[in-house]
Amino acid sequence: MNSLQNKVLDCLSSIEVPGGSNLISRDLIRALEIKDGVVRFVIEIDNSEAELFNPIVKNTQRVLEAIDGVSKASIVLTSQRDVSETSSNSRPPDLKIGKHPDQRVESMKPDSIRHIIAVGSGKGGVGKSTVSVNLAVSLAKKGVRVGLLDADIYGPSQPKMLGLTGRPDSPDGKTIIPLSAFGVVVMSIGFMVDPSKAIVWRGPMLQGALQQMLGQVQWGDLDVLIVDLPPGTGDVQLSLCQKAELSGAIIVSTPQDVSLIDAKKAIDMLNGLKVPVLGLIENMSNYICPKCGHEAEIFGHGGVRAEASKMGLPFWGEIPLDLEIRLSGDAGKPVATGDGSTSDLYASITQKLIDSVISN
Repeated sequence: MNSLQNKVLDCLSSIEVPGGSNLISRDLIRALEIKDGVVRFVIEIDNSEAELFNPIVKNTQRVLEAIDGVSKASIVLTSQRDVSETSSNSRPPDLKIGKHPDQRVESMKPDSIRHIIAVGSGKGGVGKSTVSVNLAVSLAKKGVRVGLLDADIYGPSQPKMLGLTGRPDSPDGKTIIPLSAFGVVVMSIGFMVDPSKAIVWRGPMLQGALQQMLGQVQWGDLDVLIVDLPPGTGDVQLSLCQKAELSGAIIVSTPQDVSLIDAKKAIDMLNGLKVPVLGLIENMSNYICPKCGHEAEIFGHGGVRAEASKMGLPFWGEIPLDLEIRLSGDAGKPVATGDGSTSDLYASITQKLIDSVISN
């Protein structure tokens, strides 16, 4: 998060509102956007508070525009209508930018889901999301009832890789009907926000979104929910490990040292939170030229296998750096949906997951 974003959020936290709290702690900010010096957002309140907030909006605009780097503050004041004033079919899902978590919730694991498996990585760019979606599709091909939660809040990519567009339905304004593709039930923050806009959230907002996507989505009866985590060891990972009753986690890394260093940090976090590390996967393991057949180890080879052996953890397999994987993902049809050597590799890894967790 850059310094201007921090200044804006600190400013909003300083604006007092009725009830003795502030704009952030009362969870009133929606659709916050900061671009080219212009700050835009919505303040959402109850109908009964409209007159009280008119001077607050003017004061907030004045204070924001006094911040160095802010040229203009555009604030829209909206009020929530009572449920009886609007038809249930017209109400959007209550997955709002800035919503804070309900601290009273002790467990985020839905009763209808048998197992939740996290797929993580120590750093970005190692292909974690690609592995997640192909594992989910491969599980569905084997007849497993599977869901995929895209919890990579800042960089949701599952809608693109599954060819899904549009916004999920909400029959009552509270529950959310997930989308589906290739036999996989899917939910992503990417369905709920403009894909061209950056998501600017603090930790509590991330935790709130995760809580909503687990608790408000009608997942149905699932054998397993695959969770595509953000890279690293941040708030989303911590919340999921502490409150989602994970059956285990899979770590994805490329074989190069800089990736393995961060992968070991992710494993250390999981160990500290008592989450079983089910297996390690080496992605972009090697490259075979489709024209001449020459094999090159662009990111090295065997590093993840060696590290798994040192740490006494299962090694689940190697996925090559394959043009077909990239093309199929960009086309919205993961490589595991088809046939071929790469699809077979994912099927082999998927069977390890079934044997170690799902069939138990």
